[in-house]
Amino acid sequence: MIKDYATLIIRRNMFIRWMVRNDDRGVDFGMWNRIDPSILYIPLDLHSGNTARKLGLLTRKMNDWKAVEELTANLREFDPADPVKYDFALFGLGVFERF
Repeated sequence: MIKDYATLIIRRNMFIRWMVRNDDRGVDFGMWNRIDPSILYIPLDLHSGNTARKLGLLTRKMNDWKAVEELTANLREFDPADPVKYDFALFGLGVFERF
């Protein structure tokens, strides 16, 4: 049950990110232009969570909603207008670079 709920949170946040954010690389579609990217939450998964912990951006041990809130708040310190733009970098460091 917990795993299914966590997967749901990740998928929901990822979908909303794709629909709201607009980039020039074709990753995010930006079709929902009435929602401000500043209110989005990070789609936290195993890889981005582990990378965020190693970088000191996340102290919570579980990848749950409280961890999503903590990491998103810390990413808002870097860019309040678009905190989830760091998602792919965190994920990529964890998956491709095994950071």
